[in-house]
Amino acid sequence: MSEGRCPVSDRQRPREGERVSWKSHGTDVTGRVEKKITERTEAAGRTVDASEQDPQYQVRSDKSGRRAVHTPQALHRKKDK
Repeated sequence: MSEGRCPVSDRQRPREGERVSWKSHGTDVTGRVEKKITERTEAAGRTVDASEQDPQYQVRSDKSGRRAVHTPQALHRKKDK
């Protein structure tokens, strides 16, 4: 696990297809989880340093359609409408 990050239980981690929200430049953004990233890779225009123990998640904004990558701590589950 990376230093400075709080552990997140498997139950709290988002799943593919789930609606989530996150902060982007001080604004709440909503979207869906596209995939769980568990190895070092290129995603959403940047290098993602993830692992099985410290995964990150690729999400897509409902409003803009743009992709981003976030840690599970940065994502908050939303109820489907």
